[in-house]
Amino acid sequence: MLVIFVTPYFTDSSRLFLRKLAEQPGVRLAAMAQEDVGVLPPELRQRITRFERVQSALRADDVTEAAKRISAAEGPIHRLIGVMEQVQESVAEARDRLDVPGLRLAQALNFRDKTRMKDLLRAADVPVARHRLVKTLEEARGFVAEVGYPVVVKPPAGAASQETFRVQDDHALRQVFGTTTKAAGGVALLEEFVTGQECSFDAFIKDGRVVYYSVSNYYPSCLEAMQNPWIQWCIVLRRDYQSEDIAAIGQKMLNVLGLETGMCHGEWFRRKDGSVVISEAAARPPGAMLPTLIARAHDVDCVGAWARLMTTGEFDPFPPRIHATGAAFLRGQGQGRVRAVHGLDRIWRDLGGLITDTRLPSPGQEKGRSYEGEGVICLRHPDTNVVQDALKHIITTVRVELG
Repeated sequence: MLVIFVTPYFTDSSRLFLRKLAEQPGVRLAAMAQEDVGVLPPELRQRITRFERVQSALRADDVTEAAKRISAAEGPIHRLIGVMEQVQESVAEARDRLDVPGLRLAQALNFRDKTRMKDLLRAADVPVARHRLVKTLEEARGFVAEVGYPVVVKPPAGAASQETFRVQDDHALRQVFGTTTKAAGGVALLEEFVTGQECSFDAFIKDGRVVYYSVSNYYPSCLEAMQNPWIQWCIVLRRDYQSEDIAAIGQKMLNVLGLETGMCHGEWFRRKDGSVVISEAAARPPGAMLPTLIARAHDVDCVGAWARLMTTGEFDPFPPRIHATGAAFLRGQGQGRVRAVHGLDRIWRDLGGLITDTRLPSPGQEKGRSYEGEGVICLRHPDTNVVQDALKHIITTVRVELG
């Protein structure tokens, strides 16, 4: 089986997914990227049967032509896979052109275009926030007149809360509107601001059916973390995570949007009255350490399970969750490079037995560009309250000094 993996760059996450695909029996793994394959460690590079460097992994023409060159040398393509949000359209369009199994462009657009996504979900009675795609400031003000401030302003095909703003008044709307429309080709998506507990819905889907899902809680919301770069935010996967309403809504959401086989990452809110509101969904595995947290909660190989599902279509049910897990994202205040990290000795002394995974900031490291910051500490315990208390201890004790 020839599997082609598409990524702009060989990030830590991309390397993990590459490695798990390479481990699947009978898989011959090829890759394409915008940087040279030589950046990969030798043991992983040796597992790649053919590599093609492309100018842009985000352009369907580039992906298609590189895939043709790989196929000419290696034979028929069985899977064409990308895990980054930004490549979902180009990879799906290449699948259409080459008739490779997997998510098609029409379905990929259902996930990537957030206006289209919300229109489809609302028409199917899936609860979503009120929204409108606008081109002018006057249209934006018209939407605000209907729903009131605050509102969320963002690109219709954004990811990881990039170029996303919460605006409280007309002055703030004028300030961010131009920035957002410039980043999104002249349009902006406005949404009513939903309050409540923000959560994720991370699921494995096989033949259109959710065969596993996980719920996590964000503290605080992703948008608040993006708008306050100094906030050291957390994710908690509760041990008692299952919920019938979000399971049913998540299944319906995926049926409407058209994901047949793979993983999804959805974001949603639980309002104070207990109701659910869907924020958005992506047809890809989650980021922000969530595959690792799911793995530690169940003592399974989450990414390995994804690789098996994507290559063979098979999924073995996960055992019951035996731990709560969590991640604390370490973020420095201000700008510059990491000068020092304070408080780690105390954390190791107090919480060493709970810690499972770390990516610690190092002196000289550049400030992180996403809400994942400069580092992360993951931990687990059978008691959810212990995990929550430990995460609070981390974010109030560790300080990343920039300068």
